[in-house]
Amino acid sequence: MKKITQDAGRKALGQFAPDFAHYNDDILFGENWDNQDIDHKTRCIITVVALMSSGITDSSLKYHLENAKKAGVTRKEIAAVVTHVGFYAGWPKAWAVFNMAKDVWAEENAEGEMAAHENSMIFPIGAPNDGFKQYFSGRSYLAPVSKEQVGIFNVTFEPGCRNNWHIHHATKGGGQILICVAGRGWYQEWGKEAVEMNPGDCINIPAGVKHWHGAAKDSWFSHLAIEVPGENGSNEWLEPVSSEEYDKLP
Repeated sequence: MKKITQDAGRKALGQFAPDFAHYNDDILFGENWDNQDIDHKTRCIITVVALMSSGITDSSLKYHLENAKKAGVTRKEIAAVVTHVGFYAGWPKAWAVFNMAKDVWAEENAEGEMAAHENSMIFPIGAPNDGFKQYFSGRSYLAPVSKEQVGIFNVTFEPGCRNNWHIHHATKGGGQILICVAGRGWYQEWGKEAVEMNPGDCINIPAGVKHWHGAAKDSWFSHLAIEVPGENGSNEWLEPVSSEEYDKLP
């Protein structure tokens, strides 16, 4: 295991309390944390448990939660640890720790949900849809399926993400077909009620129709976007879907 080095004590108290700084950096976070009788991951968990049991939920707990994550403690593991200790140390303490742990493991949680969504369908999620991000509220991803004959793209929306109102123009033919392949989402035409989309649902969008589509608030959502061949085709991006309008949807 890599030797742990710490200098926070000397930076904060090196002049005022040099002995305390020495004990903090060289003994507590030095000899103690470098001891091999307990593996590093277990020591991180024990430290979180000790702080939680003592009711310490300040920046020191956040530091040790982050330290635990770096040591390989997963979101599920820390959730199980805090839940178990909550029965013995107190339920309010568990709530306090969870409020902090959610932020520390937020990225892992999002990555886990994203991976689970990708595993639920046969198409890849693809790369961040950076070329069109200015037309989306939230993050979306794009995976080309076919670029020849007919353009087919798998578009994935994170929970709550939707694109702006827009219109597919064409002087002849044109428009778009959406086929939901995973998750739950919405499609809405201007002046009409939103239509819920689930895997297998198909939406035909004629040219000239103002509309938007995107994920439900609580679900990742992926659909194939099929470009219908037409003449003089173009896309007109319009205003975002308002939060007031979107939040009315279940």
